[in-house]
Order: sequence, then C-alpha cells, then structure tokens
Amino acid sequence: MSHPSFIIHPAPALAPHALVAALEGIVVSHLSDNLQRLSGITGLQRIHRTRKLVGTAFTVKTRPGDNLLIYKALMMMQPGHVLVVDGGGQGSNALVGELIMLYAQQRGCAGFVLDCAVRDTAAFAQADFPCYARAVSHRGPYKNGPGQINVPVSIDGQVVQPGDLVVGDEDGVVAFAQDQAEALIAAAGQTAAIEDGIRAEIANGRVEQAWLDKVLKPFGL
Repeated sequence: MSHPSFIIHPAPALAPHALVAALEGIVVSHLSDNLQRLSGITGLQRIHRTRKLVGTAFTVKTRPGDNLLIYKALMMMQPGHVLVVDGGGQGSNALVGELIMLYAQQRGCAGFVLDCAVRDTAAFAQADFPCYARAVSHRGPYKNGPGQINVPVSIDGQVVQPGDLVVGDEDGVVAFAQDQAEALIAAAGQTAAIEDGIRAEIANGRVEQAWLDKVLKPFGL
C-alpha cells in the first residue's frame, strides 16, 4: 500500500490441515516444555470459556488505542487465520469487541491473540470464541492509524511472525514457525508418554518414586 502511514503485506499461507489437526490434541504445556521453556505468551487473559485455539498467525501492529488496521485485516483473513495484534500492551482502549468478533467468526477466523484490550467480554464467553487479551476496557478505540499488517510483532515479549502456528489453551499461548511443527509434535508426544508413565507410578502408592529420584539424586538428596 502506498500511503506512508501503512505497510500492508499479503496474507500468509495457512498451515496444512494435518498439522492443525495434530495440534488440537496437544496441550500447550507440552509444546512449551519442548520449546525449551524460553518462549510463549503468559501475560494475557483468556476471555472465552474452553475452546482450544489453533491456527496460522495473521499479524497486525497498530498504534496503542487505534484499531483502523484491524478492520483491513479482517477483510484479508482466510478461514484458519488467527488475528494476532500488537497494540503495545495498552489496556485503556479496547481494540476488539462483539461486532468484530461476529464478523471474524463469519470469515472463519480461528481466534484472537491481542496485546491490547478487548470489550463485550460476555459475548466472547457466550460464543466461546477463542480470545486472549492483555486487558478488558469499556472504552472504544480510535480509527486513525498508522499501522502495519503481516509484519513481525511482539506479543508479551514473544516475537510472532506472520504464518507462525499459534496454539492456546487454559495455560496460555505459544507460537512457533511452521517448519518446527512436525518435530515439536513428535517431541510433545514423547512428553505425554513420559507423563503417562509417571501417573502410573504415582498410582502405586509408594513414597519412593523413580521420577522423583531422577531430580533429587544429582543433588545428593
């Protein structure tokens, strides 16, 4: 786009359906553990109820308190995209509310990850539309720009690239490159299997447990 206040790049390619389907069954904590516990988004509130969030990042960077470029992004998104908004972490003005949610639902949007405020939270809860936000505010947004679409953004300190996979559940949100997904899915499966074994050991009722010894013995405890 030629206007100096705006940078707008095309929509990123959607992740393959097989990857999205596989991630639906993996908890965020197992993904986080296998991302070396160095990345992930922990500072946002879950606004909806229980629905899992999995999709492809469609990013927006906007001036705090302004949602002009979100309007443009909504029209560009494809079913399966996640709207990821870097609003500078500002919580005074809500950049998204019920009407935007309804339109995004109609467009097949998978959910919102917002480093900014949201309003009409009862509508998000009723619809169970996946939404993670920095804050809740009744104050509406400005619509002047500037802004950028499909550029790298920072969400709670996590850099999210357009096209990254985004996964959210009750524990928070992680984002990672599509080319990491297969290895990460396999590693998370191994983590789940190890935890299943630990659950079985806990069920034997013994004080002595191999999984505890593994942590304690290197320290002579």
